[in-house]
Amino acid sequence: MARKRKKEKKISHNLHLNKQKSSIKSYLLWILIIIPAIAFVFIVGYYIGFKSALHQTKHTRKIENISHSTNKETKDIINDAQKRLELLKKSDVVEKVAIIKPIKENNKIYTSALHEFDEKTDIPPQNIKRKIQVVQQKPKLAIIIDDVSTKSQVKAIKSLHIPITMSFLPPSSARPNSAKLASKENFYMVHLPMEAQHFTAEEPLTLRVSDSQKKISSRIKELKTLFPRVKYINNHTGSKFTADEKAMNRLIYSLNKNKITFIDSRTTAKTKAPKVLKNFGKKYISRDVFLDNKSEKHYILGQVKKAIRIAKKYGSAIAICHPHPTTILALHAAKNLFKDVELVYINNID
Repeated sequence: MARKRKKEKKISHNLHLNKQKSSIKSYLLWILIIIPAIAFVFIVGYYIGFKSALHQTKHTRKIENISHSTNKETKDIINDAQKRLELLKKSDVVEKVAIIKPIKENNKIYTSALHEFDEKTDIPPQNIKRKIQVVQQKPKLAIIIDDVSTKSQVKAIKSLHIPITMSFLPPSSARPNSAKLASKENFYMVHLPMEAQHFTAEEPLTLRVSDSQKKISSRIKELKTLFPRVKYINNHTGSKFTADEKAMNRLIYSLNKNKITFIDSRTTAKTKAPKVLKNFGKKYISRDVFLDNKSEKHYILGQVKKAIRIAKKYGSAIAICHPHPTTILALHAAKNLFKDVELVYINNID
């Protein structure tokens, strides 16, 4: 009996030991399964997180690069505008000095003329009558910049990289190099000073209604010598001169003799240029819009849009402006507007 119990006890002990061993194995097995699983999850999570972080870093860098590029473009535009203003500083100083300090020439005192016409005293001309045209190609727009007389003005105009007709004032003591500057250009005009109804200032050697045929012919011949390749002339001021039929007859006669075409700046509603040119069998060509009667960028851009509308309606248009810093900047800002027209020199206007 004692042996039997001893045997049973031994068997029970062995079973307990086996059970313990089995539990240990089971624990070890679970440990071996769980640890790799945790390691796998950690590795996968780390990889995904790393990729996400890498993508986010690249995205951030891309945004930074775009931002840097945008900032660079903005800075370039600002710098470009500032350069244009710098180019005109010298010419503005010259112009201001000419206003403050009168110029003595031929025993007469002159100061630099600033405006084509005085709206308060001269009657602004109305829009000229033209036939509406349907054109197959883009309408043409010619922009003339008057009063060109200094190197800095020429540089500023040319920096726009668009076709612009420069109209040079004749040489004088205030602007001795205007003809030399024109000689370096492939195409140019002459901006001829003529008598106004009301002068706030007057250019030297301004043509007057009282000038004889001989005097006017002599002046045109002199200008032809100074500007050998001139083919077009437009009037600087001239509200009184262009309104006088006899004076205009003398002028057009002299211009025809020298094969020069007259472009009417239309500084008065009373201009006799259309009648006189018709009598000479010549086509009347004139300004449609003054762009910068006000030296405000917003106003100038509005006038550019007006010139473009006229060009679209009639097939072509002529705009006149001046080499002021605000005008140069406005023309630079208007480049997107010009996509609807073909910018041309004045000799390409039909």
